[in-house]
Amino acid sequence: MHIRYTRFAFALLTFLFFDRVLLAQAVYQDKPFQQDYSIKYYFDKSGTNLSSVAADRNGTIQVLSSDGLLHTADGAFLHPGTLVPDQHYRPLKDMKLRAVDAYDQQFVYLSDKAVLSDAWAGKLFAEHQLPQATLFAGTPDLTFLVSDGSAMQVVQNGKVLWKGTFPSDEAIEARYQPATKTFWILGKKSLYTLPLAGFKLTKVFDGSGLTSFTLAQNGTKVIIGTNDGYIELDAVSKKQIGAVQRRLPWTEITTVNEVNGKVWFGSTKGAFALRPDGKFDYYFGERWLPGNTVTAIAEGPKNSVLILTTAGLGQLCFKTMTLHDKALFYEDQVRQRHIRNGFNASLDNMTKGNLATGYLSDSDNDGLWTSMYLGGEIFRYAVTKDKDALQNCRESLDAMERLYTINPVPGFPARSFERAGYIKQLSDPDRWQHSQQPGWDWKSTTSSDEVIGHVFAFGAMAELVDDKDLQRRSIALIDTLMSHILSHDMYLIDYDGKPTMWGKWNPDYVNNFPTNVGDRKLNSSNIMAMLQTAYHFTKKEKYKTKAYELMQKYGYLENLMRPMKEIGQAPENADDHSKHMSESWNHSDDEMYFVGYWGLYRYAFTPELKAKYKQAILDHWQAERPEKEGAWNIFTALTGAKDVDLPEAAWYLREHPLDLIDWVIMNSHRKDIDLMAENFRNQTTKEVLPPDERPIQRHNGNMFSLDRTRGNGTSEHSAGDIWLLPYWMGRYLGVISAPVK
Repeated sequence: MHIRYTRFAFALLTFLFFDRVLLAQAVYQDKPFQQDYSIKYYFDKSGTNLSSVAADRNGTIQVLSSDGLLHTADGAFLHPGTLVPDQHYRPLKDMKLRAVDAYDQQFVYLSDKAVLSDAWAGKLFAEHQLPQATLFAGTPDLTFLVSDGSAMQVVQNGKVLWKGTFPSDEAIEARYQPATKTFWILGKKSLYTLPLAGFKLTKVFDGSGLTSFTLAQNGTKVIIGTNDGYIELDAVSKKQIGAVQRRLPWTEITTVNEVNGKVWFGSTKGAFALRPDGKFDYYFGERWLPGNTVTAIAEGPKNSVLILTTAGLGQLCFKTMTLHDKALFYEDQVRQRHIRNGFNASLDNMTKGNLATGYLSDSDNDGLWTSMYLGGEIFRYAVTKDKDALQNCRESLDAMERLYTINPVPGFPARSFERAGYIKQLSDPDRWQHSQQPGWDWKSTTSSDEVIGHVFAFGAMAELVDDKDLQRRSIALIDTLMSHILSHDMYLIDYDGKPTMWGKWNPDYVNNFPTNVGDRKLNSSNIMAMLQTAYHFTKKEKYKTKAYELMQKYGYLENLMRPMKEIGQAPENADDHSKHMSESWNHSDDEMYFVGYWGLYRYAFTPELKAKYKQAILDHWQAERPEKEGAWNIFTALTGAKDVDLPEAAWYLREHPLDLIDWVIMNSHRKDIDLMAENFRNQTTKEVLPPDERPIQRHNGNMFSLDRTRGNGTSEHSAGDIWLLPYWMGRYLGVISAPVK
């Protein structure tokens, strides 16, 4: 008996131990990562070419142009600077400079007469005899190879150590390999070596369309850019490694350089860096660069990378952050630029990303975007008890609450409200009505996505915020809204006495859709979540009774349990409305489903229903997995499922850009993506691109969208609903840890 008990106890302890380990593995540890962002310096003088860029140990950045030396002026993240003439050292203004580079973190210049520097007390002045020289490369002891494309010289301390000619080609770039004490010189169709010992010029590679090269991996590999891909050579054997690499973001390469151990490529369509997994980090558009035609790449201050383009300079910076650090950055972004009357709003009508030129815009979904931001702040408060988070909750609840009193219909939430006199300037002017409250107007036609958002936020606040006043008001709003819907036969009735276009949960409407049309499943799922939430907090039997009536008499449980694989286009004999509503996958529906899952699962009437809901949620999540949508993965975690793709959720949060401005983004030209045939879900590629390489989107957008062509820097999204909701929800659910230092 004692032995059996001991074995049982040991087995139980072993199970508990490994169960804890499994649970621990299901928590993303918020360790520091490298967050990239860009500081841009524009240069708009037409007819002037920007050819080379360098930075010195003092953090000074210089750019050589066809009009002389330039340097950066002003410039900070989201506040671009410019490139202006460099007048700091007067003698340089009078020199005919042809190139600039950095050696031992000091500026070194090539002029029509010498290689020179202001460092080392100005003692470096190695004269050459090539007045048309355009390129140079140097050794640690300041011996330099200089060329005008044809003639070449090696100079040191004012002496010419060697003279030669680049054979049957035009030299375009040179580099020095310290390990072998050898210069490498690239032409448009050949590559040569020139060792310091003996100065024997030797051809090591023949090609065509060569544009740039670098010596990578401590000089053991040669990377040659071409106008159609890049080539790798073994630097020892001089043999080509594999075929020409063309699976790239773009193959027309203009410059190549290794910076901080990573190979960077410039092209006529942006810049990209080779990752250890063989894929690329792509930097396109003014989220990152002033222009997309790259002319030079160099190491910048504080581990940054300098990307020179025909339109100016992009300084790509890399800051060590945790997700928590990123959350605090986004919290400031929201509070400083995105709160309108308590609503979570976008900043619109900006001029080329200039934050000072935009205004806070209204939206059809002011209530929904604010509900999602409010949800994030509720979870933040539940985790941190931060007084600022609580105040943010109060202010947004004030706005949400007023949606119900600004209009004359009891229990009806307006879409938005604004001060009187601006209707013609607001979106959808025909939907706005004058309020009985003097000096205000309100927006009608409220939709079902607004309603489910309201119930989600009010329920979360009633449960998680330990403020009696906020709890009382939240429960009252749930009751007010749901009483309106029940008293109007499961419709949302507008000021004109008619149901709004989308506010319909009545069986006559819901079950009129064919079983494979998503709205039948969606509306059933949402109304069950709403009724359960109302009953959970009010304990009014009318909500529970109606919910069971819809499930048992009208098949709403069967509707919401229908597998996602059955959802598709309406059959040929369906009505026009059903066909219209099912032409393709609607990602706004995904947003409504997952926001509703909070009340559907968390406030389930019985354990048996909760188990069924979990099955439905996981089925939906399986369909969404290719999108790597951080919010949907984290919402799914509320079911307690151990595998909800947390690494992908963390990837979504890490890879989101700090710059949430709507810049023009293009990816459809890329050669490193696998395009898919047209399909119901509008999935364009086999693998979703990182958030910082694609257009900024809310959770109702298609994460497989490749391009954004309308406007360029005209609006900035709020991080409140896009990023802060999934992060703080993950923190509350315990699937994202506090920051690990």
